[in-house]
Amino acid sequence: MTVSLLHLTSDQLSVLIDPSTGVPTVLHWGAPLADPSSDDALRSALAPPIVHGGLDSVAPLSLLPEHGSGYMDRPGIEGFRSDGSGWAPRFVLEQVSTGDDADRSWATVRSVDANAGLVVDAEFEVNRASDALRTRVTVRNTGTSDYTLSAVRQTLPLPADAREALTFSGRWGKEFIEVRQPLATGSVVVENRTGRTSHGRVPVAFAGTTGFSNDFGTVRAVHVEWSGNSFVAADASTDGRRSLQAGELLLPGEVVLAANESYVSPWVCWAYSGFGTNGVSSTFHRELRRRPNHPSVARPVTLNIWEAVYFDHNIERLSALADAAASIGIERFVVDDGWFHLRRNDHAGLGDWWVDPEVWPEGLQPIADKVVSLGMELGLWFEPEMVNPDSDLYRDHPDWVLVDPRYQPVMGRQQLVLDLGRGEVRDYLFEQISAVLSAYPISYVKWDHNRELVQASHEGTRAGVHRQTLGVYELFARIRAQHPGVEIESCSSGGGRIDFKILDWCHRFWVSDCIDPHERQLIQRGFSHVFPPELMGSHIASEHSHTTRRKHSLAFRAATALFGHLGVEWNVLDASPADRKLLAAVIAVHKELRSLLHTGDARRFDHANPAVVAHGVVARDGSEALVSFATITAPASLVIEPFRITGLDQERLYTVSVISLAGGTTGAARKQPGWLETGVTLSGRELALLGLQVPALDPEQALVLYLVGR
Repeated sequence: MTVSLLHLTSDQLSVLIDPSTGVPTVLHWGAPLADPSSDDALRSALAPPIVHGGLDSVAPLSLLPEHGSGYMDRPGIEGFRSDGSGWAPRFVLEQVSTGDDADRSWATVRSVDANAGLVVDAEFEVNRASDALRTRVTVRNTGTSDYTLSAVRQTLPLPADAREALTFSGRWGKEFIEVRQPLATGSVVVENRTGRTSHGRVPVAFAGTTGFSNDFGTVRAVHVEWSGNSFVAADASTDGRRSLQAGELLLPGEVVLAANESYVSPWVCWAYSGFGTNGVSSTFHRELRRRPNHPSVARPVTLNIWEAVYFDHNIERLSALADAAASIGIERFVVDDGWFHLRRNDHAGLGDWWVDPEVWPEGLQPIADKVVSLGMELGLWFEPEMVNPDSDLYRDHPDWVLVDPRYQPVMGRQQLVLDLGRGEVRDYLFEQISAVLSAYPISYVKWDHNRELVQASHEGTRAGVHRQTLGVYELFARIRAQHPGVEIESCSSGGGRIDFKILDWCHRFWVSDCIDPHERQLIQRGFSHVFPPELMGSHIASEHSHTTRRKHSLAFRAATALFGHLGVEWNVLDASPADRKLLAAVIAVHKELRSLLHTGDARRFDHANPAVVAHGVVARDGSEALVSFATITAPASLVIEPFRITGLDQERLYTVSVISLAGGTTGAARKQPGWLETGVTLSGRELALLGLQVPALDPEQALVLYLVGR
């Protein structure tokens, strides 16, 4: 079949697709192209040679590369029928549909393998508001017997100069740590089998020219929009081809398609930039900001009571804390863990989602009345997917847990996981949560998920993470439909469930349980590669960190938290009057600047000194910017190199001034640069090429600058 190449476009992206290869092959995704003048000429120009020692044909690097066609690396589809057949399918083109409008350019290509009894629908869409490419695959079983689907991995090519990979690792309390690796021959693989998005195996990979940075180099990236197990890889094959590959990671026997049943893969989001990782981040951020569930109102400054009182709830103490919170400008007051049946510690109560009368004899109404009377919103903590064995729910329904009953279950934090693949479990949780949300004026839910899934067996038999993830989505959707005014925070031992898909129902992430500003500078920098600042819960904690026991100044804590969705995680009743006054001033600054912080282009700035973390936000029209220059350790040199601020309007003049937060200092020196006191006016070009000489900074200090263009 002779078929034309497909060309999907936006202002900054071209995607050229050859559908003639059975499952379609992407020939180019990157800088804008003119419409191809000759399909035959392009196919001829890009056709690889037939080499000695190889096959007589070259298998295309299609969206789902085929072992059956001679692709010798990781195939796009793996599966089989009960008699062992259908394990190496080879597809042919059946149908092409395309469309083009103001919002997007799209194509759907249907491919079939009559011998294997499979149909594949491959979807491509380029969103013009974001310049992002999204792809999705549906696999349908057209045979008469069951087909066990083992893997569906979507694949796009990389150019020959993609020689370095950036991925994100970490752990609890230290999420989104950048990992750089050369991409020579072989693979850089990120496999997540934790049953949730994972602290240490984030479903994201960047690949680009050697030494690519925030502002320089050609970079491509991929993200799997999925909240369960995932797979991402950057590959350099021995045949010279390079690629990114991504999809859901399926456990053995997890997806078995009966006749006419289909598997719909997660969407995979792809981004391109010719100007470093900042360009990729901008695409990802615009892609999220265009989506209908993205927050559209000012992000309320939040106080969460966890590190203030832990499980020690009583109305007198929390009422006093609410008074103190309101007095410093807090707009949302969140009652964390400890309010429900049996919950005096983390050993009991999960699953029993009703107010404990021993702690709250009048229910939550007294604290709700108090919070609302002070002009604040009320939030409440839940962990719906978990159950403690010491709970009424577990005693009544021990069969509702996600385990294989033939084995002793692996515990985590004294809790087990409920099987949300079962409709009756979802119904119970919906009724319990909805009853609480209906009884009180709750406008915010902190939704936690505090353990990994181990031997997660649906109804005690088949691997159940895929079904569990879909069940979680259904529960989220029902709660949001019933309570559309309630915002939800995704928390999973901090940053254990952070991905695009969960944002269909959630409105921010708790990025880490660690609020130590030293660690948060790095965590938040990693997070910013994919997610915009308004989705990042960033709180000011007490002087001594809950997780690291380090001690930091209020100025450094404030400067670190300022650049996200600001909150406080601190018993401000214990704070000195001076600290409360300073904290109120920081909150006031954030409120003045949050429209910039939460709508502008977030950027990371390159700096040669490894002690430095520099980032900021530039207004979309270039009219203003807020930037941070922080030292997290002692710099090796006595004088830190100048700070170049990129992303501004090159021709505009900017007045640069220092924002003093919480009485912070700028380190010790006999004489600091004069502009610190008087401010300075420079062009965007001068700030990008020459920069500013920064002051001498002590370790763990931050300089916050406000730039106004004219």
